[in-house]
Amino acid sequence: MFTKNRVAAVVALATGAALALAGCAGSSEPAASFDPDEKVTLTFTWWGNDDRAARYESLIDAFNEKYPNITIKGQFTDFPSYWEKRQTEAAGGGLPDVWQFSDSYLRQYGEPGYVLDLQTVSDYIDFSTFDDALLGTGQLGGTQYSLPTGYSAWANFVNDDLLAEHDLTAPEGGTSFEDYTAWMKDVTDKTGGKVYGGTDMTQRIQTFELVLRAEGKNLYTDDGALGFTEDELKAFWESGAAARDGITIPQSKLEEITPKSGFGAGLTASETSWSNFLGGYLADSGASSLTLVAPPTAKAGSQDLYRQAGLQMAISAKTKHPEAAAIFLDFVVNSKEAGEIFGTTLGFPASSSKLAGAVLEGPDKQVADYLESVSDRIGAAPPVPVVGYGALEQKFWDLGKALGLGAITVDEAVKQFFDEANVVLQG
Repeated sequence: MFTKNRVAAVVALATGAALALAGCAGSSEPAASFDPDEKVTLTFTWWGNDDRAARYESLIDAFNEKYPNITIKGQFTDFPSYWEKRQTEAAGGGLPDVWQFSDSYLRQYGEPGYVLDLQTVSDYIDFSTFDDALLGTGQLGGTQYSLPTGYSAWANFVNDDLLAEHDLTAPEGGTSFEDYTAWMKDVTDKTGGKVYGGTDMTQRIQTFELVLRAEGKNLYTDDGALGFTEDELKAFWESGAAARDGITIPQSKLEEITPKSGFGAGLTASETSWSNFLGGYLADSGASSLTLVAPPTAKAGSQDLYRQAGLQMAISAKTKHPEAAAIFLDFVVNSKEAGEIFGTTLGFPASSSKLAGAVLEGPDKQVADYLESVSDRIGAAPPVPVVGYGALEQKFWDLGKALGLGAITVDEAVKQFFDEANVVLQG
């Protein structure tokens, strides 16, 4: 069983190398019946921080009250290390029985059959609690490979304590990128660099996605190609040059505090990320309150945001206990206990039964209110991520950090990204 001596988060940056997945690792045969008297041990893993780990510990305890014969051995790490380890395990045939999954890797692990077709264990999972759009986030070619724990939208987090301490005002939501950069500069200047306005937004591929979606484009196309050109990526990274020059927190400082972000460490007044990060940011930063506002936009009135149900749960196709694994997965995504324990920290509850257990007050109500506030800005979901998208996302982030350190030029970063993309997409 998962104990309080949790595995420490691995502090390492990954290169995001793509895994060459081949062959069929799974089967579509229905699972056998579950024997409640059989003692079963399942491995379970996720990425996250101590706050998420403590919540999973509570959830596992609640699960064991109902299923005392199913022992859950839990483990977690940081996001980059998490996917490096999963790649190694997939190649060796040793993925965890149940694992926190991402739609970014749906093609990469689903197409070769490394994750179980959940219809084979449908007697143990309630699919009726999800609407079709959210079910679709875990589907590929009509096969249900995973289920979402919740959904989020890109948001801008603001540390109220730091603003009050330095007599600063919060940024307006949905401004232009130029206006938001001006606000960050004001914070950095007025505090003399004790607090920075934020982190270089051009490090994150999600910010680039906002820019593309404002123009009616996406990061990738339905047929698995990139949806942008080298010139568009170059212009995007160049747009962050002014912010990197003394306005946002230096990358060298961020390297010192990893895996915490500048915002989590209380060194920046704002940071853009997914709305479900609120609980983790409160825990990491120690702030008494945080505010969520809409992120800047490249085009006023555009529907550049979307419901992101990227955080999912999946089962290894090679698990020896598919029925027990399905029962635990169902508990994570559907139980009222999961709603009560996690609130909105794994995204706004995606299933109606999990939502029924969530008490939306405090931070959880903040997230719910934020999602409602940006509802008019929510557009259609992007295409299913390309094979290797997770590796490309990490490569984008690594190159953004290298730009922040002055280790490479924008032209070099663009070339390296497209070289990597050519390898990954032609895989």
